Amino acid sequence: MRFGFSEKFVVVVVFVDDTQGCEREVADAEREGSQERVNDCIVRLSWALVHSRQPEDVQRGIAMLEVSLTNTSSPLQKREKLYLLAVGHYRSGDYPRSRHFLDQCLEIAPDWRQAVSLKKNVEERITKDGVIGIGIAATAASLVGIAVALARRG
Repeated sequence: MRFGFSEKFVVVVVFVDDTQGCEREVADAEREGSQERVNDCIVRLSWALVHSRQPEDVQRGIAMLEVSLTNTSSPLQKREKLYLLAVGHYRSGDYPRSRHFLDQCLEIAPDWRQAVSLKKNVEERITKDGVIGIGIAATAASLVGIAVALARRG
């Protein structure tokens, strides 16, 4: 596992060996029959998957977390899973969905610095994407205007 730092948000990169180790832990826990240990191992595996470099792993982690979230009664575990869902969606580029899960997470723990930091980063990305979208729309409108003007001359 490697950590990369930026001034706003810590990016964690998980290698395949980390994910495979977590998958082995889940299998071992299932063989032992301890549901509590299985749940803990699934959360660790989900964490590794949403931090993976492989987009399909990130999607798999999101799916696992969404399924396991419905069976979560502990506010602390719910907060963790909501945060991991936000991370997964952020890493997938789905910033509005990430913000949605961060809002739910911050309802449980309003002062949780990790979630506050990620939400700030998500908001900046949404704003940046919006500005880029406006720029593209303005450029397209300008091109249409030029095409119409040229068609009238011809």
